[in-house]
Amino acid sequence: MSAREPGALADLQTHFEVEQFYYREAELLDDGRYTDWLELLADDLDYWMPTRTNRLRRQQALSIAKRGEAAFYDESKESLAWRIRRFDSGMAWAEDPPSRTRHLVTNVVARYLDPDEHEGFTPHDLVVRSAFLVYRNRLEREENVFAGGRTDVLRRSPYGLLVARRTILLDQNILQSKNISTFF
Repeated sequence: MSAREPGALADLQTHFEVEQFYYREAELLDDGRYTDWLELLADDLDYWMPTRTNRLRRQQALSIAKRGEAAFYDESKESLAWRIRRFDSGMAWAEDPPSRTRHLVTNVVARYLDPDEHEGFTPHDLVVRSAFLVYRNRLEREENVFAGGRTDVLRRSPYGLLVARRTILLDQNILQSKNISTFF
């Protein structure tokens, strides 16, 4: 495959740009700078984290909820902004005092997008898969670790890369946390 051919791995400069974008995103989330984080999201954002169930090997296709079924998150930029305004209002008791988080992002693989498969995108946009580990600590004894993977569509804009689509898949299907107010 040649450079910029749909499905081809991104060139080294683009890969570096994507990794730096993710490191910046993790820094903003860990610093609790959610309003600044929103600036990294496209206005038409689709932010989705389906639930999953344990299934036999022959039923693995059914282990991840489909669109319209149960999801931990099924959000737009507007609904995420609403959540963040609620955090800032002091009315989100589950985040007062706020959690401390550490977002680790790894195994980043960036490929050029096929615009025939992704309506509204260009060959300069990217499909990026990554793995994450999010540590969350709240109060004296609440600790949670979330592990999983993300598949993002990153759109180029005059301001840099923006997350236009994010699908988050947790490795665990039963969450031990008291709430899930963490962004991934």
